[in-house]
Amino acid sequence: MAEAMAQTIHRDPQLFYWILFPITVVMILTGVLRHYATVLMATTPKKQDARTLREQRSLMRGMTLRTNASVLAPSSFQARKNYLVSAYQSGAFLKDPDSKGKPPANPMTDPAGMEAMMGMMKGNMAMMIPQTLIMSWINAFFAGFVIMKLPFPLTIRFKSMLQSGVATRDLDVRWVSSLSWYFLNLFGLQSVFIFILGDENAASQMAQQMGQMNPSAQAGMFGPGQDPDKMFQAEAENLEVTEHFYILEGVEDRLLASVA
Repeated sequence: MAEAMAQTIHRDPQLFYWILFPITVVMILTGVLRHYATVLMATTPKKQDARTLREQRSLMRGMTLRTNASVLAPSSFQARKNYLVSAYQSGAFLKDPDSKGKPPANPMTDPAGMEAMMGMMKGNMAMMIPQTLIMSWINAFFAGFVIMKLPFPLTIRFKSMLQSGVATRDLDVRWVSSLSWYFLNLFGLQSVFIFILGDENAASQMAQQMGQMNPSAQAGMFGPGQDPDKMFQAEAENLEVTEHFYILEGVEDRLLASVA
């Protein structure tokens, strides 16, 4: 059976120095600048009062109890469960017990909600403006170039991802266009940014997107417009339906059986 002929494209070796290398360096420098710009634009978090902290930590206490219930004896788990369920249902941990049953405050009129939305908007600006400029730069100067060939085989499903801007149906899927190299750098430089800036950096595009998908995780347990009482009631239901098993049940007999 005849083997398929390898596809060869004669490329100028200077493409590495004038396209591939500049795009990579610009993407790394842009990520570093985005990190420091985000740090400079970040607002100092306000110190929370004791009642707000108790409200947040109390909900986290119920989640922790469900997660680590197996290390507690049945009597200990039941005592903690009864206490938390009763406190959740009565609203004992609420920062403002008088607001129980009332709709949550409008995020547009809540100062904390406005501050969170302003921080989100600053993050979007620091992420979108540099990428728009780099995309325009690549489309203006490097559109239509095939710059490298991957050394391993790929399926045809990768063609649209690796050959953006190159409208050739018969080109081998392993060839990478300049525009696709930009997208690969956009999502593949996380390890480089961790090496340069550390784990807690704002340069990664993926980390920025995850932060935008879950903004309340950074602001606290309760985001703008959320009702703490409903979250306590939901956690009380979760605790009530939790099936408890004790991981050390009969551990003495199991130990004796293993050494017998």
